[in-house]
Amino acid sequence: MFKDVVRVALGTARVYRRVSCSPLQQSPAASRITVRSFTAVKEDVPPPFDSSLLDVLACPLSKKPLRYNPDTNELINEELGIAYPIIDGIPNMIPQDARLIQKDEPQTPAQ
Repeated sequence: MFKDVVRVALGTARVYRRVSCSPLQQSPAASRITVRSFTAVKEDVPPPFDSSLLDVLACPLSKKPLRYNPDTNELINEELGIAYPIIDGIPNMIPQDARLIQKDEPQTPAQ
C-alpha cells in the first residue's frame, strides 16, 4: 500500500478504464446533439421588476425611498430628480449610471 501512495504522490500512477459503448452511441451521427444557443434567443420584454424590493431599497445618495416607474423601467428618486435604471430585472444603484430627470415645476404666467 505504501508503494501505491508514493506512486500517486509522485504522479506516476496510471488508471486504465475500459468503457463499452451501447450500439446507439457507436455511430457518429447518433452521438450528435443539437444544443440551443442562448444568444440566438432574444426577448423584447425585460424580466419584471420585483416590487417587494422597494421595501428594502433606498437611494444611495439621499437614503430616501424610491418609486418604480414601469413605463421607463427605472427607480425614481423624486427629491433629487434621479432615475436609476433596471437592467434584466436588477436595479443598477450606482449614482454614476443614474440619469437626471426634469422635475415638474409649476408654470408661472409670464408678465
